[in-house]
Amino acid sequence: MGAAALSVAATQLRVMGAAQAQLGNQAPSRLPAVSPGTHTSFALLKQVNAGPLNVGYAEAGPADGKPIILLHGWPYDIHTYVDVAPLLAQAGYRVIVPYLRGYGTTRFLSDDTPRNGQQSAIAADVIALMDALRIEKAVIAGCDWGARTANILAALWPERVKAMVSVSGYLIGSQELNKMPLPPKAELQWWYQYYFATERGRVGYEKYRRDFARLIWELASPKWKFDDATFNRSAAAFDNPDHVAIAVHNYRWRLGLAEGEAKYDDLETRLAAFPVIGVPTITLEGDANGAPHPDPAAYAKKFSGKYEHRLITGGIGHNLPQEAPQAFAQAVVDVDRA
Repeated sequence: MGAAALSVAATQLRVMGAAQAQLGNQAPSRLPAVSPGTHTSFALLKQVNAGPLNVGYAEAGPADGKPIILLHGWPYDIHTYVDVAPLLAQAGYRVIVPYLRGYGTTRFLSDDTPRNGQQSAIAADVIALMDALRIEKAVIAGCDWGARTANILAALWPERVKAMVSVSGYLIGSQELNKMPLPPKAELQWWYQYYFATERGRVGYEKYRRDFARLIWELASPKWKFDDATFNRSAAAFDNPDHVAIAVHNYRWRLGLAEGEAKYDDLETRLAAFPVIGVPTITLEGDANGAPHPDPAAYAKKFSGKYEHRLITGGIGHNLPQEAPQAFAQAVVDVDRA
């Protein structure tokens, strides 16, 4: 195990060294220090009709600033970026932080719309939001589902993405790939995916969604000492009437146990080829990420443009933007200057 760890560390250093030669053309603009938990809320929350949704989102910074869209994951919400957004706003950016479908104040406009959680549907939601807000091009940054969504946007709509920050790297998936079994220890990390594949799991998540989310937070970020108030601010977003349906469908779709929508078939076919991403990218990983995540060496070649990988130390887990907001915000500023 020690030899393997040294090998991984050496690989990461090589990846970072090569990448820094690409991204180090300009002197970095350092952001002010901020401690996690400094902010507890967003000053401005808005709603806008976009595609099949009425999207709830936080906005910060000048209206004419460079746009940045920050995407949360499961089971988290916009508070993943509660300390990141003010830093970027102070730096002059227009920061948009939307609730994904099934979270917070985002609602479907029609009862007849399928409660679809497949990866391309969530990405299409972000394009619809950009159109509704008249944002032609933006820096996209994300964590968990949000990182996968950022990857998809950069791969399929590169003309809309100026640059990208992605926690845990390249996360685009396919149903075909997910048919392949993993070693037992790796499968164990996905226990909740198999739980959601059952009716018992759906009912259990409906009944115990807050207990479930807290357990995931603890497992995914074992060294993050979040308090009840921090958790409860995010857990309120899971009271969305479509939350359980979206979460369960997402994981069932991954395993091929639920159908997607035909209108996304072409997008999924393109994603199944695992396209290379050409926009400037910084990938991040916490040194204490307890959630399933790929080795940085496994995805470095999926980024053909300017690229850097950063390992964020200090016991940082899966919810990296909330646990290490300054490091995440700095990556956004740096990739924008690439």
